Amino acid sequence: MSKQFTFEEVSKHNKPGDLWVVIDAKVYDLSRFQNMHPGGIAVLSDEEVAGQDATEAFYSLHRVEVLEKPQYKRLQIGVIQGENSVIKAPVPGELSLVPYAEPTWLVNGFHSPYYNDNHRKFQVAMRKFVDEFVYPEAQIKEEDGTRVSQELVDRMAALNIHAMRLGPGKHLEGLTLMGGLVEPAKFDYFHELIINQEVARCGARGYGDGLLSGKVIGLPPVLNFGSAELKARIVPEVLQGKKFICLAVSEAQAGSDVMGIQTTAVKSEDGKEWIINGNKKWITNGTFCDYFTVGCKTEDGFTVILVERGPGVETKPIKTSYSAAAGTSYVTFTDARAPVGNTLGEEGGGIFVMLSNFNHERWVMCCSSARSQRAIVEECLKWSAQRKAFGKPLNSLAIIRSKLAAMISRVESTQHWLENITYQMCNMSYKQQAGKLAGQIAFLKAYATSTAQETATDAVQIFGGRGITRTGMGRFIEHYHRVVAFDALLGGAEDVLRDLGVRQAMRGMPKDARL
Repeated sequence: MSKQFTFEEVSKHNKPGDLWVVIDAKVYDLSRFQNMHPGGIAVLSDEEVAGQDATEAFYSLHRVEVLEKPQYKRLQIGVIQGENSVIKAPVPGELSLVPYAEPTWLVNGFHSPYYNDNHRKFQVAMRKFVDEFVYPEAQIKEEDGTRVSQELVDRMAALNIHAMRLGPGKHLEGLTLMGGLVEPAKFDYFHELIINQEVARCGARGYGDGLLSGKVIGLPPVLNFGSAELKARIVPEVLQGKKFICLAVSEAQAGSDVMGIQTTAVKSEDGKEWIINGNKKWITNGTFCDYFTVGCKTEDGFTVILVERGPGVETKPIKTSYSAAAGTSYVTFTDARAPVGNTLGEEGGGIFVMLSNFNHERWVMCCSSARSQRAIVEECLKWSAQRKAFGKPLNSLAIIRSKLAAMISRVESTQHWLENITYQMCNMSYKQQAGKLAGQIAFLKAYATSTAQETATDAVQIFGGRGITRTGMGRFIEHYHRVVAFDALLGGAEDVLRDLGVRQAMRGMPKDARL
């Protein structure tokens, strides 16, 4: 049992060499630590801190997890008699009780027609896995820029998370999903939505892409358009995390304009191989990939070919606003060769291969964007409640409440639109989705990423200088504001997607419609 002290006893220890403080009813002896304090000894010697209850002063400067670190836990020598701790550090696996910190289907007392008991059990297991294994590694890798660890890749493979991230389908048949928690035939897009949103909570955008996002968009063309022999050879080793794959379409000359690519593929004299020449840019996971799903210009038009790393294939890291953990790369093909059997779909039919892939890719981005925005809302709600300015909490200011209202409205509308589209996906074939949902998903993706940038800007204003500081109280805000533009570009720029949505609507206009 912790030793108990009174406030009177603590107040006697208020000078250099004998300095105690109280934080949330816990007593800390800072006598030996004071000279190592990052903010200097003067802060600790302040008459409102030394020998006093410094809870408010501490939480105006530090995040709650600081006191959970072993080096600071050791400084605690007891508790205040008759007082109880009020502030609770996040517990891995638990839901947040902060309003709007969780989507409504997870909030006690709210109901949803979309999620069943299995979804709820699946969410509990996925959150526990993310909090225990993904989140800690994400914080390290995002900073040092190294790729996801093979240990984590193997842990995910053991639960078949890699396979589930590709959505429902035949590739799940015979697999044990999440330790048997969900049957392959009953796995649906809401299960996949849960995976995407739980992973997004790690708050490390570059690492999030490094967590095999390239596979999510690079493997489906193989699954859906590869030969039986190719799938039998490639798919199992990728889903088990033994080999890595990425999608290589974007070029310096052609971003959203897929048909404008310059990379060429011509057949060898014996007609057995493709010879590929050209460059690809901004290729997620390309730095460490074994396979490249490549968009090429061929004699028959646009063709997609699976190219294995080997002679003639070179990758170089590209420095971007987010972490090198994403493996973003520049890929050069110089007389690189691939068997003609590696053609995905028909020669000249690559646009259909890509279009079938884009809907799912953009939907995945919507899932992540919605959840990332929600994490920022939670940060702002907490900060505005504990930060004081002009003698009052920030949330007592109408302008701050107005910003919070806008942020909450944006994230809630994004989530509910997303859930409606996800429900449609669960009740449509892949072909029906392409015909009916391409415009809807394009609109949602553009809406989610544009509102995300508004939320990022508002969050920086709420956090002030801390919102542009890479460590400390506002570190997640700074990070989010710095990398949020990625989602607005990947999978199609916002303006291109809005135009796509309108053009699909125009094609569906009745011929007899008049005012």
